[in-house]
Amino acid sequence: MAKGYNSRGGFGMGGGMNMNMMKQVQKMQQDMARMQEELANKTYTAAAGGGVVSAEVNGHRELVSVTIDPEAVDPDDVEMLQDLVVAAVNEALRAAESDAANSMKSITGGLGLGL
Repeated sequence: MAKGYNSRGGFGMGGGMNMNMMKQVQKMQQDMARMQEELANKTYTAAAGGGVVSAEVNGHRELVSVTIDPEAVDPDDVEMLQDLVVAAVNEALRAAESDAANSMKSITGGLGLGL
């Protein structure tokens, strides 16, 4: 029988090591599920153009609302308003993504699991 090969047809690492590792993985999965639920309930707001346009996204990275100050509306410069909306939405999405990444890192301990 090959070294490290167990009688059940697989490679073993020792019962204690496997059970401990499995418990750690299960705890990490539970922590991740809780964190994902918490993130889903959060909202992130960002503004552009000195605050004349603001956007709010949720933890699912969905746009929830856009607020536009009437003084930002210039019929002769619609492109500027469009740019401000895009900038505010993108910044809010970046905030949501950053928060999710930081939360994930705190759970995985920076293992670089790419989750």
